[in-house]
Amino acid sequence: MFNEHQDDLIINDKFINDQTISSLIRIIHHHPNDVIKIFNLLKLCKAISVFNRLDFSIKKKIIEESTSIKKKEFINNLSVEDRLSFLEKIPKNLLKDLIKYLNSEDKRKTLVSLGYPENSIGRLMIPYYLAIKETWSVKEVLDYIRKEVKNSDVIEIVYIVDQKGKLVNDIKIREFLLVDPNTKVSDLMDSQYTAALNLTDTEEEATKIFSMNNRVSLPVIDDQNFLLGIVTVDDILWVLNENYREDIQKIGGMETLNQSYLNEPLYRLIKKRAGWLILLFIGEMLTTTVMQEFSSVIEKAVVLALFIPLVVSSGGNSGSQAASLIIQAMALGEVEIKDWWRVMRREIICGFFLGSILGLTGFIRVIAWHKINFFNYGPHWILVGLTVFLSLIGVVLWGTLSGSMLPFIIKKFRGDPASSSAPFVATLVDVIGLIIYFSMSYILLRGTLL
Repeated sequence: MFNEHQDDLIINDKFINDQTISSLIRIIHHHPNDVIKIFNLLKLCKAISVFNRLDFSIKKKIIEESTSIKKKEFINNLSVEDRLSFLEKIPKNLLKDLIKYLNSEDKRKTLVSLGYPENSIGRLMIPYYLAIKETWSVKEVLDYIRKEVKNSDVIEIVYIVDQKGKLVNDIKIREFLLVDPNTKVSDLMDSQYTAALNLTDTEEEATKIFSMNNRVSLPVIDDQNFLLGIVTVDDILWVLNENYREDIQKIGGMETLNQSYLNEPLYRLIKKRAGWLILLFIGEMLTTTVMQEFSSVIEKAVVLALFIPLVVSSGGNSGSQAASLIIQAMALGEVEIKDWWRVMRREIICGFFLGSILGLTGFIRVIAWHKINFFNYGPHWILVGLTVFLSLIGVVLWGTLSGSMLPFIIKKFRGDPASSSAPFVATLVDVIGLIIYFSMSYILLRGTLL
């Protein structure tokens, strides 16, 4: 049994090929210097499965240090999408070296794919599909499928094209199994194809189309309706997973990592986190400035300082809630920029009632603590409680409003709504929240404590 902590690894053909994919990945991570030896011993199908689950830096090392024969064998046996995903990340000099190992057809398709915009459907498109003519009989279709199925992993849908190669219709393969073999394809066609993706559609647009159609794959066409390939639901799920990972990191207040946490170099990990932290720290400095401006208020009524964390954190929490909800709604296509006014009205109402609930809780807390002698808030304790109550309404209302509107503003200027991260919203709410709190204190306590 493999021991993750052993220093010396005995590498032999039987030991390596008897390991599971997960075990091999652990071995490689603990023995990075032996990765080439391991891959030279692995059977091709297993080597490809392991390769696809490794971090990019290790993949690059494997390709760079392998022999020319191994490079050619490996790069030609990767799936189209896995090959493209790897090639688009490598340096141009290495890309030129690897392209020459591809056969002429794959080379053309890869070069075309690499020319598509980064988040376009062209990058996800699989150029292999089953296309037939409407003049064929069902028997001809089935014979064709038996012959061509080895070149396609997706045979759920069969596409009908005209003489020029333009998409006419699509039929589920089961339809051909339930009719007489002499039936013509044209007799099975009901109307135009259900749905299709355009070559220039973004990944976000494709995700919406997939969500509205219960399909394992969708055809990809150009502006002239020529069938170019397909995109599978597996690719869309992969995109969603990648976007989810990036958005979570952005919402946390940092740049996205290019690889897994443990394999990200420490200096780059610090660099990606430092920028946002510096920005947020500068933002939080404004809270110090606000407190300095109201220092005379704090000196006269020290009791007000006790509630600063309570009031300010409530605003930050409500703002983070609102931002997260709107970012998710935007990602799912439930909310668009034109809906900003509807969202604002809803958040104003939500913010008022949420603030009232928290404010009432804070007011009851002041009364309870004062009455049972847990703390003496002075002769004007009712006014102190009322200050907390009204301040919480204002701060929470501001939090929900700013948290919900920031994603709209950022998207309007063609930014990523996820960048209006929770820490950024919290910092903004902290500053304005303090102003609201001290202003409310000055209005209510002027002439008594102040």
